[in-house]
Formats: sequence, C-alpha cells, structure tokens
Amino acid sequence: MRAVIQRVNYASVHIEDKIFSQISKGLLVLVGIEHHDTDQDCQWMAHKIANLRIFPDEQGKMNLSVKNVHGQVLVVSQFTLHASTKKGFRPSYTHAAKPDIAIPLYNKFVTYLEKELDKKVPTGQFGAYMRISLENDGPVTIIIDTKNKE
Repeated sequence: MRAVIQRVNYASVHIEDKIFSQISKGLLVLVGIEHHDTDQDCQWMAHKIANLRIFPDEQGKMNLSVKNVHGQVLVVSQFTLHASTKKGFRPSYTHAAKPDIAIPLYNKFVTYLEKELDKKVPTGQFGAYMRISLENDGPVTIIIDTKNKE
C-alpha cells in the first residue's frame, strides 16, 4: 500500500462537475493498493497517517498530528501510484490491485482511519474519474509505503 500525503488548507473532489467531498485544514491522502496488500497494511497505514507530526506547533516546528490540530482527512484512491516506468514510456500498472481486492482494502483503510481519528473521513469515489482541487500548506508532501515501512 502506498500513500501520498499532502498537508492542505483545503481540498475537494469533483465528479461530473459537482463537489463530491471536501475538507478544510488537514490532509489529502492519495492511496494506491497493491495485490499483495493485507488488512495489516491498512491498519499500519491508518495509524501512521493519523499520528504523523507534520503540522506546526506554536514555535512553527512540525510537531503536531492531524489529530492534534483537529484537522480533517480526505482519502482518494489512486491506482497510478503503483505505476512502473521501467520499460518504455507507457506506465504499467500490473502491481496495482484489481477492484475485487482493492475496494475492500480501501474501505478497510478508511474505516481504520476513522477509528484513529474518531470522525468520519470523506473520500473520493473508487474507480470514478475525479478532479481534485487543493491548496498545499507548506508545501508538505510525504510518501509512505507499507512494504518498506517508510
């Protein structure tokens, strides 16, 4: 499981020119699921993201988590995070999980994140064509992969 986490002032998902979901201050999480991912990957990733200390404290030092600042989290599925560009110029997505594996794990990840944050987590729509709008804060962008736990 791979995630790109962006600290944002706001973010929104548009589907068919309508706002599907949106947040104010918090994290936009783009998440890609591999065919080898497990329930444990979902739990680990949710715990890690909820507790990442990437928000500034009173001295401006990144020392607070999204939980500490009472921020929101918006989760969007993105299979292209598992693109392989080794050969040629057209990315291969063979490592990305097929929907029958990815959808249940994606939903578990969101559920675990909701438990970690003790609040509802807005999402995109799995498999839909989405437009994402956001304002980066910092900018702060972190990439986490459960396979190498970083």
